[in-house]
Amino acid sequence: MSLVNNAVAGNNEVKEGSTTGIKGLENVAPLTCSMEEIPDPVPAEIQGTIPHWINGSLLRNGPGKFEFGDNHYNHWFDGMALLHKFKVEKGQVTYTSRFLHSDTYKRNSERDRIMVSEFGTVAMPDPCKNIFQRFFSRFEMIKPTDNCNVNFVKYKGDYYVSTETNLMHKVNPENLETMEQVDWSKFIAVNGATAHPHYDPDGTCFNMGNSYGAKGTTYNIICVPPERSVAEETLQGARILCSIAPANKSHPSYYHSFAMSENYVVFIEQPIKIDLMKIVTCKIRGKSFGDAVYWDPKLETILHLIDKHTGKVRSRQASQGLTHLNLTHIMCTCLPKVSPVKYYTKAFSNFHQINAFEEDGFLILDLCCSDNGAAINIYSLQNLRKSGEALDEVYNNMARVFPRRFVLPLHVTDDTPTDQNLNTRPSSTATCVKKSHIRMFCQHENLHGDDLAQYGGLEFPHINYERNNTKPYRYFYGCGFRHMFGDSLLKMDLNDKTLKVWYQKGLYPSEPVFVPSPNAMEEDDGVILSVILSPSQDKGTFLLVLDAKTFEELGRANVPVNMPYGFHGVFSASA
Repeated sequence: MSLVNNAVAGNNEVKEGSTTGIKGLENVAPLTCSMEEIPDPVPAEIQGTIPHWINGSLLRNGPGKFEFGDNHYNHWFDGMALLHKFKVEKGQVTYTSRFLHSDTYKRNSERDRIMVSEFGTVAMPDPCKNIFQRFFSRFEMIKPTDNCNVNFVKYKGDYYVSTETNLMHKVNPENLETMEQVDWSKFIAVNGATAHPHYDPDGTCFNMGNSYGAKGTTYNIICVPPERSVAEETLQGARILCSIAPANKSHPSYYHSFAMSENYVVFIEQPIKIDLMKIVTCKIRGKSFGDAVYWDPKLETILHLIDKHTGKVRSRQASQGLTHLNLTHIMCTCLPKVSPVKYYTKAFSNFHQINAFEEDGFLILDLCCSDNGAAINIYSLQNLRKSGEALDEVYNNMARVFPRRFVLPLHVTDDTPTDQNLNTRPSSTATCVKKSHIRMFCQHENLHGDDLAQYGGLEFPHINYERNNTKPYRYFYGCGFRHMFGDSLLKMDLNDKTLKVWYQKGLYPSEPVFVPSPNAMEEDDGVILSVILSPSQDKGTFLLVLDAKTFEELGRANVPVNMPYGFHGVFSASA
């Protein structure tokens, strides 16, 4: 094993936003191959020590089947959801996996062909239908998939698997069996929701979802109560806290997640856009949803702040010092003398937030950002399965993702001066300038040193969520991306912007999940769990356990299985 702390793990330097630098990338096609489920627990072989205080399960989600019969999916996001469980108890580990038995999976399996369209693959007309049926089927709206392959989420104490449509599935975390399908639209007027909700300490859950109607699109902030009235409840009591009009209703922004501080939901309206006309006509044109998603670098990014307690979008009142900065015309009429104000910044794309918190009259927003939004379409299976110079070229034409901080002043009045930096936080280089009575322009500061570029930037960020979500914090963790998939684990110290790194050539870690130790006194008292894959070694999978403080390896649990590279997961502590 190679462990690198505060050092460089290679000589190939990749600067922020660069398009060249890496040669001889390893073929990672085996990480995008279909796998078999393993429903019976497989014991792991332990190397080193798995701390006995870890008692629970790492639940992971991601695509695990990429073809049915002669039909093949086109995009990494399209594969059938394969759920994984690493159960950790008294220093021992077992592994199980099951395919999500969604309606999509069952329909595809019964016909042995792709029957339901996914993000990058459109289901073609059924050849068993006659020519007239096939012709007219092209004019039907594509129905949303329930292939929930993105994340495990929790509502009212129950575990669900989710994607970005309106359909989720409740899952039994003990045996990964698929339970009931749940439709967001049965409870509130949304056509989907993200797979990255946020939680208040009392269990209240916040999420976001779009509504599509005759008048165009609205972005909706969703609130789900923390408790059930009866055992059978799912999303009962969910409500739309606030609706926001897009800058362009026929071309709303795509978003994968959002941020949340103690008092605000923060929505990033970015220049990754969705052409709704292309969505409506994609079946007629024989094109997938992905064909309707595009990057427009000419647009700016807009940061929306929504008060979690009132549902009002933040706005500036002439008569008060600390008021609400209204980013839309929605809900403005109930406030006296309101002037709409918006936070703008340069074009960037964002999939995952690190944290957000309020301090000294500012909202601090930490994000993983890229200066190019074309990454969604780059992750086609055709690209991921390339090798040699062709694979190098794909990777080197991707913009890197780096952690950035925005500092948004919350105290804005008519008397606030224009054309000067309102960020008075010591040692912070972020700026926010009032350009007019309705416009605030923000510039970020980097949350990293120059050495991060040599690891390919950082994505899949995690923090000590239970302790520090919506609060000031010092550490975050992520994957370094010197390949199409993460190839290192990183720990960032915000006090001095230094890195600790775990890296071993030829191994590809999943997102790091922080698990606090019992009676933890410090923010990084605990362990990092990550599933490590090897495309060159058959059945070389293992669960890695790192000391979160030192980033040194404590142990690994070797499991004789192959796994595809997945997306997200959670640690579920045992009672």
